[in-house]
Amino acid sequence: MHNDLTAAARVLSTATDVTLLAHVNPDADALGSALALGLALHRRGVTARVSFGAPDEVPETLRGLDVAGLLVPASEVPAAPPVLVALDTGSVGRLGPLGDRVDTAGVVVVLDHHVSNPRFGHVNVVDDRAEATAVVVLRLLDELGVELDEPVARCIYAGLVTDTRSFRHASASTHEVAARLLAAGVDAEAVARPLMDSHPFGYLGMLSTVLRGARLEPDAAAGLGFVHAVVTLEDAAGLRPEEVESVVDLVRTTSEAEVAAVLKELRPATWSVSLRAVSRVDVREVAQLLGGGGHRLAAGFTATGTADAVLRRLREALAEVAGR
Repeated sequence: MHNDLTAAARVLSTATDVTLLAHVNPDADALGSALALGLALHRRGVTARVSFGAPDEVPETLRGLDVAGLLVPASEVPAAPPVLVALDTGSVGRLGPLGDRVDTAGVVVVLDHHVSNPRFGHVNVVDDRAEATAVVVLRLLDELGVELDEPVARCIYAGLVTDTRSFRHASASTHEVAARLLAAGVDAEAVARPLMDSHPFGYLGMLSTVLRGARLEPDAAAGLGFVHAVVTLEDAAGLRPEEVESVVDLVRTTSEAEVAAVLKELRPATWSVSLRAVSRVDVREVAQLLGGGGHRLAAGFTATGTADAVLRRLREALAEVAGR
């Protein structure tokens, strides 16, 4: 890992133009990591831009992290970036329509924490034991000798607090990292509240509809229990993607189920599926069977067809993995 960090630092210390890409539908870890590194490079005089393949709009809850105006639409990403950094991206496919830049870039640096990452860069800093890509980025910033001030630390903290579920899944060293970020001036409540604890009133109506349709299947997942819910386009009308993404955090609290899933309709008959597990089922393997990926206890995939058809395929994959 140290050699990989050194190699990445060597590339970035001499770069003059760097494009930093988060995965499609970026979360706080992906975009926070990209903006933290981008801001550090920008202050060194580097031409730095941050982007992602989809959707067209930056998530509202993450816009405040971009203090230097580094975010650009996908249409403004160079066709052949001199240096490309892919962050929190477990595969080229997760870059969506910007995935072709991996082939055209002069140098590709991958910063990630997904165990399934195939190391698609020229330089790969991948630590699957890190709770967030933000932790990997902080190590790289240290390797580059970057001063950790509040704006950079805030971006790192956003990724850390969300990917650890408010530090429920965090090692002692990660708590030490959090303490370091707070010492740099981060206001923990100000960062976490808009990301995790603030929703428009319409969110309550959506939850009422969606949770009313949730179903528990105690015998599924080899008898470990499976709970699922569906968010249709109609359910999500007028709400931000952040509201839809948060539904799985409620469904997963079902005590009778080892595995939780939420199907979110992206467009007619196309679904983004979020998977969560308590401890015993590796949902990354489940997602991989269905064309996706992720982590052992949090993963996802995209599917087409009716919701019932997607759930049928998901049950089959769950039975295969949980029954081993």
